[in-house]
Amino acid sequence: MEKAKVYFTDFHTSFQENIPQKLERLIKNAGIGEIDFQNKYTAIKMHFGEPGNLAFLRPNFPAVVAKTVKELGGKVFLTDCNTLYVGGRKNALDHMDTALENGFTTFSTGCHVLIADGLKGTDDVLVPVKGGEYVKEAKIGRAVMDADILISLTHFKGHEATGFGGTLKNIGMGCGSRAGKMEMHSAGKPYVIEEKCIGCGRCLKVCAHDAPQIKNHKTTINQDKCVGCGRCIGVCPMDAIVPASDETNNILNCKIAEYTKAVCDGRPCFHISIVMDVSPNCDCHSENDIPIVPNVGMFASFDPIALDVACADAVNKMPVISGSQLDKMPKISKDHFINSAPTTDWHSQIEHGIKIGLGTDQYELIKI
Repeated sequence: MEKAKVYFTDFHTSFQENIPQKLERLIKNAGIGEIDFQNKYTAIKMHFGEPGNLAFLRPNFPAVVAKTVKELGGKVFLTDCNTLYVGGRKNALDHMDTALENGFTTFSTGCHVLIADGLKGTDDVLVPVKGGEYVKEAKIGRAVMDADILISLTHFKGHEATGFGGTLKNIGMGCGSRAGKMEMHSAGKPYVIEEKCIGCGRCLKVCAHDAPQIKNHKTTINQDKCVGCGRCIGVCPMDAIVPASDETNNILNCKIAEYTKAVCDGRPCFHISIVMDVSPNCDCHSENDIPIVPNVGMFASFDPIALDVACADAVNKMPVISGSQLDKMPKISKDHFINSAPTTDWHSQIEHGIKIGLGTDQYELIKI
């Protein structure tokens, strides 16, 4: 396989060009105009930030991408799927409130926000994974799959479970419905935290397989009947039903790669990664620590694996910020992400992505 082209620009500006203008020049040089957007529904997949976390990408970034897509004739929207965990994005209403709170409006971005997997995270589509080893059919938010074109806009940062959160994480985990996220995180089924359960019976009404059972005003889940759809998690008013989260990090990484393959197969995709405010942990936290390295720049490519590897290589060339979480960790490797999250190795995600034909880790970096 020939080297993939990854385009890069730093954050230096001039009196003639600001950062949004630089981003526009970057994506145009990277070939976004080669895609036929005319009257095509175009999803920009990004993270709207968890309340309290300030490391997420500002709305100015998707505004540039949306403007460019509309100039090319596309019908564009911003999207993400609901979360599996309890927080500010567990259902579509809270998710929209969070997006608005963090500045993602039609005025600031130039397009609408759609939550891809519906009100309770259950509106999904089964998508075949070609060459899938762990997943045969990925459970993807319906609006993502209804789009003709996918653009990923990623905040590249560290991650405690996957090593880093890059393009594959943004697409694979981010486009999974609640059931999809549970499938990636868990080798088992959801269970009930008994002291939180009030025995309301909502989980019984939503389950098509008669798995939840109430006895003495407390619910248990029959693991033999449960199919792992996650609908009970979405309807529980007390957040008493939780996923097992018992999958190994390496298998989690492999499943993320397979979900990314399901999302990207069969349609035009374009990928952008912004390497700034590189926090040590996921943006899904309700807080963010100081960055582990200085800001790097902006990257774009048609190849999601090459893009992630180029971003990781660039971060690993940067000095560690004094006093950061990374600075306080033992130096067991030359890799910043392994030092920051020593219980996982991001290479497993890349290697499996290559194995299933998602892309290549060989790239040519083109600086503009």
